[in-house]
Amino acid sequence: MASKPDSLDPELKARLLLEARTPWRGLRRGLWFALVASAGLGLATMAMRASSGIDVPLSDLGIQVGALSLFGSLLWFDRNRS
Repeated sequence: MASKPDSLDPELKARLLLEARTPWRGLRRGLWFALVASAGLGLATMAMRASSGIDVPLSDLGIQVGALSLFGSLLWFDRNRS
């Protein structure tokens, strides 16, 4: 015998509705976090190279700072606002 749609657990129903409004949130947040970590690691590497006296091109530094700020803002805007 099939159960009625009204017989869903309210907690499960709320989770399903949230997933329908924001699909793939966990995967997206994992991707944003990985990209933020990669940009941060690249920026730290460039900072260590610059502190040891090796020339770091300003364009490369700008790309890393831009990537860190872009992916950091994407991670911030994709947060759970409830």
